This record gives sequence, structure tokens and C-alpha cells, in this order.
Amino acid sequence: MGEDSRLADVVALAQGMAAAHGSREAWRAAALGACRALRGNFAALSVWERDLGRLRVLVNVGELAEGEVEFPDDEAYPVHQFAEITEFLHEQWAGGGQPGAWVETAEGPAAGRRPGYCHQRVAALRRRGRGCCVVAPIVLHGRAWGELYVARQAGAPVFARSDADFATVLAAVVAAGIAQTERLEEARRLAFTDALTGLANRRAVDVRLEQAIERHRRDGAVVSLVVCDLNGLKRVNDTRGHAVGDRLLERFGSVLSLCGAMLPGALAARLGGDEFCLLAVGPPADQVVKAAEELCRRAAELELGDGVACGVASTEHPIGPVRDARRLFRLADAAQYRAKAEGAAQPVVAGREGPDDPVVRLADEPSRQADGERRRFRGRHSP
Repeated sequence: MGEDSRLADVVALAQGMAAAHGSREAWRAAALGACRALRGNFAALSVWERDLGRLRVLVNVGELAEGEVEFPDDEAYPVHQFAEITEFLHEQWAGGGQPGAWVETAEGPAAGRRPGYCHQRVAALRRRGRGCCVVAPIVLHGRAWGELYVARQAGAPVFARSDADFATVLAAVVAAGIAQTERLEEARRLAFTDALTGLANRRAVDVRLEQAIERHRRDGAVVSLVVCDLNGLKRVNDTRGHAVGDRLLERFGSVLSLCGAMLPGALAARLGGDEFCLLAVGPPADQVVKAAEELCRRAAELELGDGVACGVASTEHPIGPVRDARRLFRLADAAQYRAKAEGAAQPVVAGREGPDDPVVRLADEPSRQADGERRRFRGRHSP
């Protein structure tokens, strides 16, 4: 394999990781790029989970053996059975060396291993019908992060020392790609997260609700929105200071997250100021109302504040067609507005009183639709 060819393989791997959207795509691009560059027929990327003492497989690509899947949920191996990452590498670094890749074959243990070395890789090669593998440690921020593993089928040429050296280079490229992916994901997380409570923010709700309504239009999925207004925040801020008010917001955010966990896949968010919401796609409306009732009960028990005004709108209730995100927001807003006005201790549900429900009429009033600034939580889709 010539230098030009290997340089092209390195560039292709780096470009594949750079073009990936999210960690899973980046892991897959890394494993595929390394498999092609080393002319293997299988590759895997694993992470060393120090707290659990195991190597967890993130992705498998190529010709998968029985029991292997591309993105495994629970494929992990005790790190003491594959101890190079924790022992030999550190010994090499301590001696002034660099973390380099090595080759194993199905014929037996690699040369140069000290007594007591556990040859699990050899057994794994034989069990899966592979003839050899090259293992390259991935080092991130000066620490062993995991490993890149590329194998060839039985009968194929065994990896040479030059292949191991090249695998070391590929692992360094993968490490750089993983670092970049982590930085991008952190930036995305911050862009869609409320800094005070750690919940999703309004931007995240905008995006998720648009997707949910599209799914509702396409296949009839139930979409429900719970909008909450935390009572008493201004009083707490005025009498006890904003630090205490922030504590109230954080405490309520925790309660909202807990109640949101009652609804599989629900998004808990702070919309701004004292306004919060839960967005659920799939669970029945009655289940969403129960979660909202629990939210009201728990909010009333907080030592700070005066409970919460809560409104619920769901496509499963008789509220008329929901063709866009802003109408569901208006309905949940109107229900919350009524709960606030009445001092209701329980959530108000849009459509509960039938087609002529006053909440539905309020939400659909032209004057209300035009008043886009009355409620701060309205997102960029509001009229």
C-alpha cells in the first residue's frame, strides 16, 4: 500500500467524521474509515468506561459475526480480560514511549507479552472466524479513551508491523474527530438547554414541537402539551431576593423533570421567566393529564412559591384540527390562563367541556391570535 493511498485513506476518514451528525454517526464513520484504510473486513470502536471497569463496544461495522450488531446496547468486556489499555500502554508511556497499535493472530499469543497476559483476543478471533486483528489505542486529552479494532477474515494476509504503525496514525485521527464531535455536541446542548435549570429551552421546544406536529399529520400520533406558570416567583424575588427565586425555579424544574419521567420520551422545558412546559408524543392524553395533576400536587408542596397554574392541550381531545404547532401552544396557553385566573389547584384541560369549550374559543379568538406578545413563551412560530 503506497504512501499516497494511505494519505488518501487518512483524509477520507477525517472527512467522514467531520461530516457526521452526532456521536453515533461519527463512531460509525471512524470504524468504517479505519476498516477500509487497513483493508479489513470488520472493525469496532470501543470506549473504556473506567467507573464500570469495562470496554464497551460503541459500533461494529463490516462482516458481523453471529451475535454482533452495528450499534450494540450491551456488548461490553471486563477490562481485566483486555488489559493492554490499562496496563501495557501505561507501562509504555512511563518508559517514554508512545501509545502504539499491536497485532494479534488466531494462531496464538503475540510475541513479547509478559507472563500472565490474558489472550482473550486470540480466543475471540477463533470464535468469530477471523484470522488476525490490529488494535490501536485511542488517546484523548492525554488519557486512554478506548480502542480501535480492525480484523481480517481467516486466510487473509496477517497485518504487518507497518499496518500497526498506520493504525496508530488512524487512531490519532479518530481521537481528533471524537474530540471535535464532543465539542460540537456540547455547543448544541448549550444552545438547546436552559442554563439555570438544566431543562430544555424554548428553542428546543420549537424544534421538537414542529417535528411532533408533522408526525401527528403523517400518522396520527398523539401530541400533548402541558404549559405551566409558576405562581409566586415575583413575590419570592421581591421579598427574599433573586438567589432564592432562582432556587425556586431550580426546585420546580426538578419536579417537572420527575413528572415528565411518567411520560416516556417527554421533553421538560423552561420557556422563560416563570413559564415551563412538558411536551409528550405518543402517550395517551389521560396519562398526560395524570402527570400534570401530579405536577400540580408536588408544586403545591414546595416550601417556596404558591404552586403552579397548569394548562393541557392534546390532539386526542375534542379541540378541532391541529395543523400547526402554534395552535397547540395557543390552546395550552389558554388553558393555563384560565387555571391562573381561577386559582385552580388542578390542571385545566382544553376541550374537556366539549366542542364549545370556552378554552378552545379563547384560544381561537382572532384578537388573541394577533396578540403575539401577550405571552412570553410563544416561540418564533407564533402569529
